Amino acid sequence: MSLALNIVAASYATWRLHRSGAINWTAFRTLIPASLPAAFAGGAVILPERLYAVSTAALLLVAALLMVVRGEADHVEDRHVAKIWMALAGLAVGFLSGLTGIGGGVFLTSLLIALGWLAPRRAAALAAPFILANSVFGLAGVLYAGQSIPSTFIVYAPAVVIGAIVGTAIGLRWLSQAPTRLILAGILTVACVRPLAL
Repeated sequence: MSLALNIVAASYATWRLHRSGAINWTAFRTLIPASLPAAFAGGAVILPERLYAVSTAALLLVAALLMVVRGEADHVEDRHVAKIWMALAGLAVGFLSGLTGIGGGVFLTSLLIALGWLAPRRAAALAAPFILANSVFGLAGVLYAGQSIPSTFIVYAPAVVIGAIVGTAIGLRWLSQAPTRLILAGILTVACVRPLAL
């Protein structure tokens, strides 16, 4: 269900961020070709429940730590990065997106900040269309593997839309680079506990 909810939230966020000119579409076009088939492949891999929980929590914790320790990323400009490296980043993040059902944005944002390729606000904005595209392909992989979207999706979808509206507005209007990075780290830290609690 998480991939389906990602699609709902990321659709609104992508539309709103595009209107504000916050998305680096050049980077997106380089990342996405390798990411999409990798997300499909990741979605088709069904991990044992405990292994899924532990690996997802560990990946989220690593992503949170990268957000905290890379304070110098607050001052970087968009860097020109060789297309091959961007494509490989897209491949890795896409596969993790489909495998964990998280959508890939948290992994992408953390990686871009850790490598100093984009500042936190630019990396966070790029995550929205990346999550949207990878979640669509990841969900296709999940459905291909024989799983289905739970009926409770319709219950959670309105709350996800409200969260996307509020979160996007706050990010665009009030958050500078450092608060964006640290808030993302906090969200990831909390999120890493959830898979272990299931």
